[in-house]
Amino acid sequence: MFKRRIMQVMIVCVMLVSTVSTSYAQLFTDVPDNHKNKAEFDYLAAWGAIDANQGTMYRLHDAITRYEAAELLVRAMRADTENRPIPMYTDIATDDPRMPVIATITELQVMTGTDGKFNPDAKLTRAQAAGILIRAFGLQGSTTSTFPDVDAAHWATPAIHTLIANQITTGFEDGTYRPSQSLTRSNFAIFVARVLNPAFRLAKNEVPVVKPTPTPQEPASCERETNKKTYKVDVAVANMWKNYNAARQVDAPSTTNPVQMDKWINSMTLSQKKWLVDRTDTQALYNDEVTILESRGNWYRIAANDQYVPYQKEGYPGWVPKSQITATTKNYDDCAIAVISSKKANLYEADYKKVHVTVSYATILPIIKEAGNYYFVQTPDAGVKLLKKIDAKKHESYEAIPKPSAKTIIDEAKRYLNLPYLWAGTSSWGYDCSGILYAIFKAHGIMIPRDSFYQATKGTAVTKNNLKAGDLVFFAYNGGKGKVYHVGLYLGNGQMLHAPHYASKVRIEPLNQGVYQKNYAGARRYL
Repeated sequence: MFKRRIMQVMIVCVMLVSTVSTSYAQLFTDVPDNHKNKAEFDYLAAWGAIDANQGTMYRLHDAITRYEAAELLVRAMRADTENRPIPMYTDIATDDPRMPVIATITELQVMTGTDGKFNPDAKLTRAQAAGILIRAFGLQGSTTSTFPDVDAAHWATPAIHTLIANQITTGFEDGTYRPSQSLTRSNFAIFVARVLNPAFRLAKNEVPVVKPTPTPQEPASCERETNKKTYKVDVAVANMWKNYNAARQVDAPSTTNPVQMDKWINSMTLSQKKWLVDRTDTQALYNDEVTILESRGNWYRIAANDQYVPYQKEGYPGWVPKSQITATTKNYDDCAIAVISSKKANLYEADYKKVHVTVSYATILPIIKEAGNYYFVQTPDAGVKLLKKIDAKKHESYEAIPKPSAKTIIDEAKRYLNLPYLWAGTSSWGYDCSGILYAIFKAHGIMIPRDSFYQATKGTAVTKNNLKAGDLVFFAYNGGKGKVYHVGLYLGNGQMLHAPHYASKVRIEPLNQGVYQKNYAGARRYL
């Protein structure tokens, strides 16, 4: 049946090409009338495979994403998207406007996900494109041609040979195919045009005309494939709960992917914020590495590796929805890093306009490359995104971050004066007393423990009469003799900056008055 459908498509193609004998007006600003592949784009527009909006760019040299490829294929195949079975991908909501295309391409078995995800924003490699095109259009044939960079045992070798046999592509001028390189939007469109209309296909033994175009989305030299699977936080902020499945209805915006932190925090009353005390324990930020400790239903018990606790060697434990965690086998230890220095920062798509995600102060991301006013940073599960340089500081590694002065730490902390307190908060949407200090020191290359009672056990002990600006001051029950429950940042002159409690904001208060004088328990120096 599928082969008969392809034959029908080919017959219509022959009829259509006879009607497209003259060039259309310029369809895209980056496909002028003298562009060597203008005819292919005219054809695809007439066929209905692409939309031609005059005055817009096609973004020829951007890497094509899995969803973009799926949409072009569905339209090229003229497949009906109505009433398709909805696939259960964990990264695509059933009411996502992209779902009809994804459901169609999945049911046709042209593209399917991995590990329960479709990964719509992931870049499509040249090897993956070969397999997809073969499945979409039922192409057959093979060739004896070989490529030095495509081993005979490579999973995509048969599909690549079929593309060559059908004169869809011949590889690069240096004789390579580059299977792991991202395919550009231009090349994928041209390949589809060649499949639909044989008049566009390459001549036998034609000198390759496809030249590699450097793009920000190409795999970087600092990216390494490993056999080890690591797990990363895939949302701007992940609340880590004491018990699984404990979130209330009001907490729903914080349990999805993506999260809606503004909506969550702004929707809670003070009593609802108080309820969080001893129910959430901490938060992990976008791209933080975690360890999976346990799995129950739709929840993982994870350990945040960078948050020290003495009772769990992997890091601070807590429960998070599974949708907020992603796995990767890629290693970026050789990459430079961008440490977010703005209170919040947007990561943009390749068009420099659409926001992929907004992340918190102290978020750390690998830098793949940089150009102009942007860093191109690697995300946990959505490929490379753009970050304005003004929103981050670049360092060759975390260890290379220069140690800060007391003034730097204090100035950073003062930026958050009047920010409402949030129990367990480690993000710039809301901090608790120890979370704000953990975040600020982390952003400046110093990993201190997450909680106040552990912060009080590290660093260097300091007597009260030897306090210096930048020291951490602690308070404990039972007149300072019991368990530490609070921490502040000493500013000098008897003043401290702190986040007191759920109904308060970050503020500056005297150290030596009231309950703080009574419950003073000591100080530690980390600078």
